[in-house]
Amino acid sequence: MGPIRGVLAWQSVLDALVQAGAAADGSGSLRVLDLGGGTGSDAVRVAALGHRVVVVDPSPDALAASARRAAEAGVDVEGRLGDSTDLAEHVPPASVDLVICHGVLEHVVDPAQAVGAARAVLRPGGWLSVVVAGRVATITARAAAGDFAAARALVDAVPDATWDLDTLGPRRWYLEELEQLLSGQGLTPVVSQGVRVLSDEVPGVVVDGSAGAREELFGLEQTIRRIPQFAGRSAGLQTMARLESTSHP
Repeated sequence: MGPIRGVLAWQSVLDALVQAGAAADGSGSLRVLDLGGGTGSDAVRVAALGHRVVVVDPSPDALAASARRAAEAGVDVEGRLGDSTDLAEHVPPASVDLVICHGVLEHVVDPAQAVGAARAVLRPGGWLSVVVAGRVATITARAAAGDFAAARALVDAVPDATWDLDTLGPRRWYLEELEQLLSGQGLTPVVSQGVRVLSDEVPGVVVDGSAGAREELFGLEQTIRRIPQFAGRSAGLQTMARLESTSHP
């Protein structure tokens, strides 16, 4: 098992694939869009499971790295230079089984616009998986570091287009806010869970200093990640939402 943070991040992708209808081993070809997929670390692994993957990202350098990674792995990953604001120019409407939007909404100008753009390319019955930074964990960490003013500033901030990225840094969400964002764009939240519920708080020396500790921590994360009391305080929040077949724009 690799570093626990990376293992948990990849698990969130596998969870999305299974939720979208892939077999438990990741097989069963899906049309997948990795929105803001960067250098393709997830996209290449998803393609290696037999899925058809498109990465849309605003960085030419990241897309070049993604193409190299795909070539080295012997898989096909389409790369398109763009973002949520011009997504319709790169991906046809109602054509995608799963949109992966992990670590993106923290940085975009308007999260609602980005979710709406992702919704537009989903086929009826398709899925959107969103992973964002959790607000409770960030407030706790800043307070523990003695930065009480920064912690207080995050308590009541609204993670929409009015969020001041320069002053507050990347957006942070409460779990119910994330679910409301998705439902507000016509999606039905089905599964919400924590990503890195405890692992960011466990010292590396503890994880690396004992045989089997990493596996045990991973198992604990899997056990508690969907318990609401734990999920809401997680460093990362994931909600997987479905576009119902009867939904209309």
